[in-house]
Amino acid sequence: MSTYLLCANPIQGHVAPLIAIAHDLVSRGHDVTVLTGSRFRHAVLEAGADHRALGGIADYDDRVMQDHLPERDRHRGVGKLQYDIQTIFVKTVPDQFRAVEAAVSELAPDAILVDSAFAGILPLLLDDAATRPAVLAAGVIPLSQSSTDVAPYGLGLPPVPGVLGRLRNRTLNLLVQRVLFRKTQKLADRTMRSLGRPALDSFVLDFSRKFDRFLQLSPAEFEYPRSDLSANVRFVGTVLPPAPVAGRLPRWWRELDGRRPVVHVTQGTIDNKDFDRLVRPTLEALADLDVLVVVATGGRPVEELGELPANARAAQFLPYDLLLPKTDVFVTNAGFGGTQYALSHGVPIVAAGDTEDKPEVSMRAEWAGVGVNLRTGSPTPDAIRAGVARVLADRGYRERATAFAASIREYDTFDVIEAELEAASIVAALRLESPVG
Repeated sequence: MSTYLLCANPIQGHVAPLIAIAHDLVSRGHDVTVLTGSRFRHAVLEAGADHRALGGIADYDDRVMQDHLPERDRHRGVGKLQYDIQTIFVKTVPDQFRAVEAAVSELAPDAILVDSAFAGILPLLLDDAATRPAVLAAGVIPLSQSSTDVAPYGLGLPPVPGVLGRLRNRTLNLLVQRVLFRKTQKLADRTMRSLGRPALDSFVLDFSRKFDRFLQLSPAEFEYPRSDLSANVRFVGTVLPPAPVAGRLPRWWRELDGRRPVVHVTQGTIDNKDFDRLVRPTLEALADLDVLVVVATGGRPVEELGELPANARAAQFLPYDLLLPKTDVFVTNAGFGGTQYALSHGVPIVAAGDTEDKPEVSMRAEWAGVGVNLRTGSPTPDAIRAGVARVLADRGYRERATAFAASIREYDTFDVIEAELEAASIVAALRLESPVG
């Protein structure tokens, strides 16, 4: 039995995969503690793991994210991404790191596994590897790693082959790192120095290279090929958290009988404050088509949708393990976890994401041929209608999504994660016993 510390930003899409991993590790006899927001205490304990709460500004509530990002609407595009990164992922580092230090001191974990955006682990990664436990990351968002073969993370641009593509990427990487993200880089460097560490020796969004092992939670086919991919990266397949508990199935569930295509639309549980961004435009777009539109409100009262078209049905939560096998198209704001969940069931998507990692998820779906990218988070009904019609008419989308599902099934994800943790623990123990120099 080993002792593991799992750390996650208190954001549903970051925490859920880590809790699923914790549950599996506990079932294998390991001692697991999850360090994350206090609001996830019950979910962690239900998984059989111990819970430790983050403190200070690191213990925010993602359900009211607007309270923690008060100036977000003043920014657009890369500026909004930079604001998010500075406010949520960099300024919280001191409080995150203090919680990590305390947990390491008290628990003496054999290894630490963090969500890939948990920047509070950076100060530990900057220490001598012979003085710390093994530190691994679980990639809960698309891989962020600069490359000559891909555009900078956050721009939502697909790869372009050949010399022109490499020239484009080199130019854009310089622009992003030295100009657009200069303030974020300086903030991260100041933060590291305030914690007694040196300034970062690489771009702030490239710390995926620093982990002892980086376990990307997706099939390799969903990520852009990189000739210069760091050697610590391993694709381990998809962690599929349990579907939300929906209680009794709604009375209209029997209508999902295959007589007409089912289009599922949701804005998730976080970005669902304004249904006019995606849900209502989808209802309007498909109101006169011979499809059944199924809405999940992510916990908000169904009545807030207003009067539904005749071909629409809605519930606060729905059991995805039962719904997705009956779904023909998934209209989504392109959360990484939800997209992986849909692809694990072979469901093609229509993606409409323009914040956080969503432009990157949307473009990867287009590049992989498993969906249509609407290239906005607030699409018009006409754009949604055209996207859904395209996916329904072109069998290639379903065939490629089905191939993705088959690929995902080939991964023994939890077995691989346990094996990687154990291997990294052994290496770290040997370093501690026989430090170099």
